[in-house]
Amino acid sequence: MVCDRSHPKLPTHPGKLSPSNLEFPFVGAGTAYRMSTYDGEQILVIPRNLLDELGNFQGLTTETEHYIPTLLDPANNFFMDRETAEEDPSHKQIIPYTLFRFENRYLHYVRGKSGGESRLHAQGSLGIGGHINPVDEREGHLGHETYMAGVEREIEEELVLNSKPSQRVVALLNDDSNTVGRVHLGVVHLFELADDCVSAREDALHNLQFRTIEELRGPLYQSLESWTRFCVDALDRL
Repeated sequence: MVCDRSHPKLPTHPGKLSPSNLEFPFVGAGTAYRMSTYDGEQILVIPRNLLDELGNFQGLTTETEHYIPTLLDPANNFFMDRETAEEDPSHKQIIPYTLFRFENRYLHYVRGKSGGESRLHAQGSLGIGGHINPVDEREGHLGHETYMAGVEREIEEELVLNSKPSQRVVALLNDDSNTVGRVHLGVVHLFELADDCVSAREDALHNLQFRTIEELRGPLYQSLESWTRFCVDALDRL
């Protein structure tokens, strides 16, 4: 369902992240912050060897309690120039990857050419999110508060929601089989919506609509990006 509604920007109230049920502290949408090019953009990363020490995995893991506290410990992450990070597999960019569910249907879209990651254009996705930037930095420095502020900002930039969702962190994603995946690490959030009134704020989100698990595992499956395939395969466990 596409709803043509506008909402005033609400103040940012970053929350505390834990792999359990959390109330997400915003409704509606706000003014977008988006860099048009990589030039000068700083993004949150971890050293690749940290993931190796914790236990590297391919695909999706639901062992969030094992990874999240260490990954978001300010001692273990830092901001790095994005242009460098995109070509440097010795670091992993931390990416919130948020799924939206309403009555057992999941919000799906096709990535347009105006999206930030050209290597994913025209692929189907369930994930909304992006990089954590210095603009998100809070009192917790590079810890939980900063991360959650980035999650909120990214969703406010990309979607207009009609209701206040609840959410929980359900998984992590890693795909070292392709050039995009080798430099990214996804944190999967599952948002439970009270209604299906959702609209896209960005042109990059094409054909936004809710899909059943049967549709995602059927005719749409081959068009999905790898992270979304991992999520679709595991939806019964999330």
